[in-house]
Amino acid sequence: MTMSKVDNDIIKGLEQALAHARGDDADVVVHEVKLDDIDVKGIRKTLNITQDELAILLGVSASGLRKWEQGQRHPRGAARTLLKIMEKEPEAVLRAVAS
Repeated sequence: MTMSKVDNDIIKGLEQALAHARGDDADVVVHEVKLDDIDVKGIRKTLNITQDELAILLGVSASGLRKWEQGQRHPRGAARTLLKIMEKEPEAVLRAVAS
């Protein structure tokens, strides 16, 4: 069976990933994405709501939200997007949740 270029590229990538994981000198490029910080507590204060209320709004646990506020963890996915909207347009969020 003949392997295509894509097959060979996948195998090479897997071999490089394994070598990197073992700590071997591998020809690997590591990309790090730096996300800007979100001031979860500041957003919550602007909206004048409690941690429990914001957690419910975002669909996350209150303990998880506290970890965001303390900088122990960082919001991701839809919660991060909603927080960015809350940060930029707090009045729109308040109108939306009031209805």
